[in-house]
Amino acid sequence: MVNYEVTVSTANLAAASTFHNVYIKLVGTDGESDRKWLISLKGALSFSKGAVSTFTVSHPVSIGKLVLIELNKQHLPLMPEDSWFPTKVVVKSPEGDIYNFPIYRWITDCEVHRFREGTALTVFEDNHHLGRYSREQELNQREQDYRWDVYAEGIPHCIKTEGPLSLPAEVRFSFTKTTEFLYTASTGLTELQLKGLANSKENWPDIDSISRVFCCKRTDISDYVQGHWKEDAFFGYQYLNGVNPILIRRCSTLPSNFPVTNDMVFIRGQRSLEDEMKNGNIFLLDYKSLDGIKANIINGKKQYLMAPLVLLHKTPDDKLMPIAIQLKQTPAADNPIFFPTDSEYDWLTAKIFVRSADFNEHQLNVHLLRTHLLAEVFAVSLLRNMPMVHPLYKLLVAHTRYTMQINFLARLVLISESGVFSKFAASGGEDMLPFLKKSLSSLTYSSLCIRDDIAERRLEAVPNFYYRDDGIKLWDIIHRFVQGVLSVYYKNDAEVQKDSELQKWISDIFEHGFLSQAGTGIPQSFTTVPELVKFVTMVIFTGSAQHSAVNAGQYDYGGWMPNTPISLQLPPPTTKGTTSEATMLKTFPDINTTVQGMSTLWLLSKQSSDFVALGQYPEDHFSEEIPRKLIKDFQGELEVLSVAIKVRNKSLEVPYTYMDPMEVENSVAI
Repeated sequence: MVNYEVTVSTANLAAASTFHNVYIKLVGTDGESDRKWLISLKGALSFSKGAVSTFTVSHPVSIGKLVLIELNKQHLPLMPEDSWFPTKVVVKSPEGDIYNFPIYRWITDCEVHRFREGTALTVFEDNHHLGRYSREQELNQREQDYRWDVYAEGIPHCIKTEGPLSLPAEVRFSFTKTTEFLYTASTGLTELQLKGLANSKENWPDIDSISRVFCCKRTDISDYVQGHWKEDAFFGYQYLNGVNPILIRRCSTLPSNFPVTNDMVFIRGQRSLEDEMKNGNIFLLDYKSLDGIKANIINGKKQYLMAPLVLLHKTPDDKLMPIAIQLKQTPAADNPIFFPTDSEYDWLTAKIFVRSADFNEHQLNVHLLRTHLLAEVFAVSLLRNMPMVHPLYKLLVAHTRYTMQINFLARLVLISESGVFSKFAASGGEDMLPFLKKSLSSLTYSSLCIRDDIAERRLEAVPNFYYRDDGIKLWDIIHRFVQGVLSVYYKNDAEVQKDSELQKWISDIFEHGFLSQAGTGIPQSFTTVPELVKFVTMVIFTGSAQHSAVNAGQYDYGGWMPNTPISLQLPPPTTKGTTSEATMLKTFPDINTTVQGMSTLWLLSKQSSDFVALGQYPEDHFSEEIPRKLIKDFQGELEVLSVAIKVRNKSLEVPYTYMDPMEVENSVAI
């Protein structure tokens, strides 16, 4: 007889224990063991929360190199059913070899579950017939568990589910996450001390009234915003380091529908607009994607959503100052171009309309579509097409954590017919889904890759652009890590081309995420290792760093409503000299619209206590030495960058923290 030492670890999670009988079978290249009941001196506590228990499995002869194990639990009579979450099984063979079997699955039934030895294997390397069989069986089951659904025509597809409890158990929120999220969602208005205002459909009587409401929940940056929101320099700064840093671009030729002349913006001839454009000092914000979007009706009142054009000028002291604003796309007598030299409230009102347009563009396109919806597509395709033993599964699974459930909740409570965004945002009306469809059709692969995006917008040399500085450093760190890991498993381009699981993953993403629109530039297949490395880098960056950049600061910059109004309820001025503080207050959203917006931004900005930072991998999927070392190196580089960002931020009037790796979540989880 030979003995195999089997060590089983149970997760230290709420409800991870089982008190039922657990059985194991070892399967090797030269045979398999009998199904063995795992029993030890610990008795019923062998598989309790956090337990690590060791057992002996005996067999007449060695069964060779281990390929897989089979686990199942059998319900004991009179005992309530339960779910068990084993993290891993480690087997020491009689020859002294150690085999790791990552599990990280909820086992809820009495079925037999097969788990592969932890050494990553692509499909073309998986030569053992039992290994290939279990691989096929696993993917057949995954295709049933993770099915595509169409939420609305023209936007990325999502997972088919009736609700959170219908999702596969391993992708649901933890007990901690569920409890905290539901608490924050249900008590947001109370936490912000806004409960009594949630039904008020009145206008704000004065700015002081907004201040009194806002003072209940503040951050250092939201305080700064309240004090500086009217300033031109701060208006310009937000397009570099606020929550929507992807719209601004350098302008060398004015759009034909924005007839700004030199005399309008540079009076007294101190500068020339043409020269400033040549020198790279003029920048454009163009909200043309909002043109023609029919604004919502809120509290029975028609709302207004503009599609502005804005010129910004980089001054010699490196400030980005707005110098011209046109609120509608088509030039006309009733569509004046506003300038800083206009009356205080003409200019301020024009900026308010721009900031409201930015809120709506940001929420639907920059935040929802370009991070949440794409991250879900990447995740569903991974879980449908990659078995646990595939290196790409091991590399990416941590970056799918909670994404499917948070997106289900977003569809349920934000953009559904009765959702907060649908009821209270200017773009939440009947044109919300057409706007998302339009946004997807104009999305490009290069715009998802920060280095390419910065180059295309010609922003490489803009000073004080911390989103760019931190983002490119993060991209490069992620890229080095991905390149290191994938080069272990793909030695040449031919190996990429013959990996059928990999090709199915990208094919599904192209079809279900980008709706087979070749114009996006998204690859339909992979032909080279560098092409694969770049795409996987983009997937990780989008679900971690980019999501943090456009999500984490929402309450910071939007909590003070006048800086980022969720909607506006008077039309923009058609002639100059007709605005005042009174018209501004009537233009702002009603009290209930404001507080619903504040409560939602508070929820979306609140980090949960089981947050996992970028580069942290609580689940130990890789067994081999090289990828494990690369993970440690990756974590070390992220730590060095985090320290550098913290040092820089000490000298900044407005710190930029959203790309600090220690503040970036590993996945779209909020």
